[in-house]
Amino acid sequence: MHSDFDSAVMRRCLVLAGQAAGQTSPNPLVGSVIVQNGVIVGEGYHHKAGEAHAEVEAIEAAANGDLQGATLYVNLEPCNHHGRTPPCTEAILKAGIAKVVVGMVDPDKRVSGSGIAKLRSAGVEVVVGVEQTASENLNEAFIHRSLYQRAFGIYKYAMTLDGKIAAASGHSAWVSNSQSRSYVHHLRSTCDAVIVGGNTVRLDNPHLTTHQVTENNPLRVVLSKSLSLPLEANLWQQQEAKTLIFTQADCDPYALDYLVGCGLEIIQLNHLTPEGVMSWLYQKGLTKVLWECGPTLAAAAIKDGAIQKILAFIAPKIIGGTQAPSPIADLGLSMMNDAINLEKISLTQIGADFLVEGYLSLGLK
Repeated sequence: MHSDFDSAVMRRCLVLAGQAAGQTSPNPLVGSVIVQNGVIVGEGYHHKAGEAHAEVEAIEAAANGDLQGATLYVNLEPCNHHGRTPPCTEAILKAGIAKVVVGMVDPDKRVSGSGIAKLRSAGVEVVVGVEQTASENLNEAFIHRSLYQRAFGIYKYAMTLDGKIAAASGHSAWVSNSQSRSYVHHLRSTCDAVIVGGNTVRLDNPHLTTHQVTENNPLRVVLSKSLSLPLEANLWQQQEAKTLIFTQADCDPYALDYLVGCGLEIIQLNHLTPEGVMSWLYQKGLTKVLWECGPTLAAAAIKDGAIQKILAFIAPKIIGGTQAPSPIADLGLSMMNDAINLEKISLTQIGADFLVEGYLSLGLK
């Protein structure tokens, strides 16, 4: 059993952990708090891969240096293996901490219960599952990466009440309100990459940055089989954020030379697919990927299993038009009872807009 105090301190761990959102991949978001005699004496969080883990930072931050009998709180099980840094379990035992309160078990098979077992075998009291749901939500992308060896995909779009992402002319600025757009800028700052297709580059000429919400801009990724892309685009300017282009081996060689000459990195795959791109990004250590693409690429990504979560901003507007595009193109589903259901739905009002969040149920793949 755990107390309200335990829950309150664990929520503080989650706040600390969230300060590094978008900066720790392939590592998780972790915060830690140390309490001694009912008083917080040390706090810390993991800033980025290769730097000190949250538990170690909290121990080092403790003012008096004597942590005998103290309780350490951490939202993810302490590691018990040598990676870029030594095991956190060793630091905890060396500090003389008597009790550890854990938000959730680490899904990484290198840890997964061994850190808890190590501490308990050394006589440390360990409590597991305090604010577990919140801990899992914070690190949902890391959990997915650990379990499936694939980056976690989120498809974000804004549509009118009648289901259109643009007018029949293609004009789409702006479907959602300024508050929703600010929400998206913050969301980008928590992601490792944001993906669009060539059509989005041609029609919208996006920046795909956080617009100074934070200094942490995601990697911008463009998918284009032929490289039929504009000669000039905001994405080709890389002072704020880097842009990576995926294409196929048989792409236009002249366009390839031009874009390389602009200083852009080009990855050529034998067959360009969302699944192949997500696999490549996983291998490079990315965890959380935001898809801001058009309906055709979105449908391909969903069918490929590259998208796990949907964020739909619904604006109280009606534009009409039989040729006006909707968020997702053909999925090959002809009956309504074949529709993909969303799970774990949440609804948030943002100004006059509504944000619907949910997770794709398995079925297409």
